[in-house]
Amino acid sequence: MLPRLAALQTTPIADLKQQWRQLFGKEPPPFNKAYIQSRPAYRIQELAYGGLKPETRARLEALGELLDGGNVVLRRIRADSRPLPGTRLIREYDGAQHVVTVRADDFEYEGRPYRSLSAIARHITGTRWNGWTFFGLKGRAEA
Repeated sequence: MLPRLAALQTTPIADLKQQWRQLFGKEPPPFNKAYIQSRPAYRIQELAYGGLKPETRARLEALGELLDGGNVVLRRIRADSRPLPGTRLIREYDGAQHVVTVRADDFEYEGRPYRSLSAIARHITGTRWNGWTFFGLKGRAEA
């Protein structure tokens, strides 16, 4: 198992995505290579050594309830598509690099909070954009 985990560090992204499909039975999310490496590494260990204990899962569920007020839809959005708080989204546009930091409830760009990525994309370009598409979080799977 250790050689397999070590090999993930040098595996091309296309091969990592294929391993993701085999391990999880679904398409990988459109996140960076580090993310696509880390989750299969955990899954490989989980399959070898077993997953979380039922008590640990129950505790994590209870903590999740505290964070999202029991809103299953909000929980699913956060789990499936929204990058984790602290993630930095980097986009080069018109010769300049633009960095956005994902926060728990909003996004930060140039030291200012924004409620949506679309508002930031509009600020950067001066035109209407889907923020998820502009920052490469949506549409990669089709490409």
